[in-house]
Amino acid sequence: MADQALAAEPTRRGFINWFLGTTAGAFLLAVLYPVARYLVPPPAGESASGTVTLPIKPDEVKPNSGQIFKFGNRPGILVRTPAGELRAFSAVCTHLNCTVQYRPDLSHIWCACHNGHFDLNGKNIAGPPPRPLEPLVVNTRGAQIVVAKGA
Repeated sequence: MADQALAAEPTRRGFINWFLGTTAGAFLLAVLYPVARYLVPPPAGESASGTVTLPIKPDEVKPNSGQIFKFGNRPGILVRTPAGELRAFSAVCTHLNCTVQYRPDLSHIWCACHNGHFDLNGKNIAGPPPRPLEPLVVNTRGAQIVVAKGA
């Protein structure tokens, strides 16, 4: 039996089967790899220092307005209160991780997903969010706004 396996000579049929099999495998790999890379996003690194300098100037943030910014791999929200104070929070709703926004007509932060409301201290005041928004520390350094994680 072992003599037959060693004595077997390569055939054209065997070569064609091997060639078609490896070609089909290479084709599937060439198609599936880019699709898999597209569907699975690369991990975004969080800010190692926990501090972000925003590309906007303090004068550009009008009273009773808010802006979303990127804080590491998560969104943050910068709010200038009607009194003119700058405050920043994580813009991730504590209910189902939707991104919140500032509503100037209500003068508070609002989550559009399930009508959650937060006051200007980040405290949940209405709707389903179970916890307040994570506060961030805002510092203005000349014409720069620097936002950092709280201690």
